[in-house]
Amino acid sequence: MWHDVWLVCRKDLRIEARTRVTLNHVAPFVLTVVMLFAFALDADTTLLRRATGGLFWVTVLFAANAIAQRSASVDRPDGLPDALRLSNLSPAGMFLGKTLSLFLQLTATELVLAVAMVLMYDVRLRGIALILASIPLGTLAIAAVGSVYGPLAAGLQGRESILPLLMLPALAPVLLAATNAFGVAFGTTVGPGWRWVVMLGMLGAIYVAAGTATSAALLEET
Repeated sequence: MWHDVWLVCRKDLRIEARTRVTLNHVAPFVLTVVMLFAFALDADTTLLRRATGGLFWVTVLFAANAIAQRSASVDRPDGLPDALRLSNLSPAGMFLGKTLSLFLQLTATELVLAVAMVLMYDVRLRGIALILASIPLGTLAIAAVGSVYGPLAAGLQGRESILPLLMLPALAPVLLAATNAFGVAFGTTVGPGWRWVVMLGMLGAIYVAAGTATSAALLEET
């Protein structure tokens, strides 16, 4: 199965390397969001600093929607879903490979987003360990949900609006936990931040396990 994971992940990353959708479209989008909020709330730096955690993760959710939608749509032409069903690739391996590729692309996007926010929002990092723990766990949960719903919505009319309606409600607990963990790390929220990190880890494990267990049924539906 792990060989199948690597094959699917490598295929998606090679497509991204050739088309550069994340670099040319998603990264400029997240930078635009950062700049717009910086201009809108520049007169109130305290409010801007308090909103940084929520803004970071909301932007990541929209970036994940764009990447997941594009990743699923490139698999639709030329009967590729049927070919995958007839191949010897493990459904669980294909799901995990999609999740891994989406995780890596989101991580690259988050690096750009984080640097821009630190430079423009006057962020004061008080709990760097919380941030370093919450980002990969939250990203894993988002990538797993995107790998489940992206292929399901790819074959539907109006998929551009359907995919967010499927993904965002499922990711509401991730947004809650990740934003609170960032709030504690930035010093804008009082409380034990590590419980939110634990919640992110549990959500990521649940989403990955659920996607792996239902991968064969999902492959048939797509």
